[in-house]
Amino acid sequence: MVEETPSPILTPELRAKMGEVAVKAAKAVNYVGAGTVEFLVDVHRNFYFLEMNTRLQVEHPVTEWVTGLDLVAMQIRAAEGEKLPLFEAPEPRGHAIEVRVYAEDPSRNFMPSPGKITSLRVPGGPNVRDDSGVFAGFTVPNFYDPMISKLSVWGPTREVAIARAKRALSEYVVKGITTNIRYLNGILSHPEFVGGDYDTSFLTREHTALLGSEDTGLSEVALLASTLHAFQRDQKRAKTLPSGAGGGASNGRISPWRLALKSRRR
Repeated sequence: MVEETPSPILTPELRAKMGEVAVKAAKAVNYVGAGTVEFLVDVHRNFYFLEMNTRLQVEHPVTEWVTGLDLVAMQIRAAEGEKLPLFEAPEPRGHAIEVRVYAEDPSRNFMPSPGKITSLRVPGGPNVRDDSGVFAGFTVPNFYDPMISKLSVWGPTREVAIARAKRALSEYVVKGITTNIRYLNGILSHPEFVGGDYDTSFLTREHTALLGSEDTGLSEVALLASTLHAFQRDQKRAKTLPSGAGGGASNGRISPWRLALKSRRR
């Protein structure tokens, strides 16, 4: 669900060694084209070959953010038989994080939640990128991967990238279906992730904490917004009615609406 680069546990030396092994693996099978070699790293920083995918991976935006390379364009050129320019492995510039926004319910063992997206607001701003093909009115099918989009960000440091990713997630609104947006925010806010000290058992260990809870204050905001909207609508309607005609509003007062909010300490 979350990818980042550079890895918080890799040293430049270890990254170089992994790169050498990746190149050897590709040469061993005479592979030409974009590809991804995956490794697992243990607590002693020993790395082990996992698999090779002969294509671009979902997480390729984070590599593009920190290297400045257009991997999609390079893949197309390679497929057309062009020779790519030889270059040294670029030094990482800043930090990038990508989260996968899924139409699924983490509280129900990540069950897919297909359905119609009734409302959609996508975050934006400097160094925020959302790769998606959905829109308000789009129906997420139940036949394929439930991923809605890849939301990625870049920052000059890991701390800035995490903050930017959380800000972007806070602005991401998907209505009509259940998503994992709150769960993703829980990951980015967790001390283990923030400290870069997490492993493959992280989600299993911290699943309950990552689920979070509903912000009850949002219901109050929605109630206030609906009341204000009704007031403005009735005021506008009252101005268009003949003098003495009945309406939802009279002399600037809201007759059918009453609002009672329970006060509480915060």
